[in-house]
Amino acid sequence: MKTQTKLALAAAAMATALAGCATTGGGYYGGQPQQYPPQEQDGMSQTQKGALIGAAVGAVAGLLSGDDATERRQRALVGVGIGGLAGGAIGNYQDRQERALRERMEGTGVEVVRQGDNITLNMPSNITFGFDQASLQPQFYPVLDNVAATLNEYNQTIVEVAGHTDSQGTDAYNQGLSERRAATVAGYLNGKGVMRDRMITIGAGESRPIASNDSEAGRAANRRVEITLVPLRS
Repeated sequence: MKTQTKLALAAAAMATALAGCATTGGGYYGGQPQQYPPQEQDGMSQTQKGALIGAAVGAVAGLLSGDDATERRQRALVGVGIGGLAGGAIGNYQDRQERALRERMEGTGVEVVRQGDNITLNMPSNITFGFDQASLQPQFYPVLDNVAATLNEYNQTIVEVAGHTDSQGTDAYNQGLSERRAATVAGYLNGKGVMRDRMITIGAGESRPIASNDSEAGRAANRRVEITLVPLRS
């Protein structure tokens, strides 16, 4: 097994334990505790469990692009007149954006995950790209249209678009494919009015799985695009 995959699966194992704890005590919506009914705890779908695992892995790993890239984007946005947020305004702003995204993504297959003040959209491959392809599937256009509309409404965020693949193929090929997929999504959003200066595109290749690559279901979960929204801070 490749070293990067071993490390990522170790993080996923830790995340699974965290996810198990999260399902017994309720969750967080808009930064506030929320108790789930017993039947929702017991009947959680594999997709929901995968989202929890992915969110926990993201919490361990942080943004793929790192703080330096985020700071550069922030300076660029300040330069074009987009101000930052401060104090309690940050949480309130992200609460409202999260609520809007949850409403617009309902029933689309896109998971909305909140980690602190950051919001991540997990977009699985079955609704974004065909196998081994970097061109968007037409049925995904309306989903991205709604994402773009929300990003334009809440423009005081930096947008990281990260592509991920499964472990089939070589490291180099998967890296390139993940980068092309991220660039495709960012290009579409830009065409719908989202400022290029707000966006960071990055490919993770196969290095950050959220499921085992030993099954088709796991590989499908790992083929994804994640969009993470980071508030601008004044």
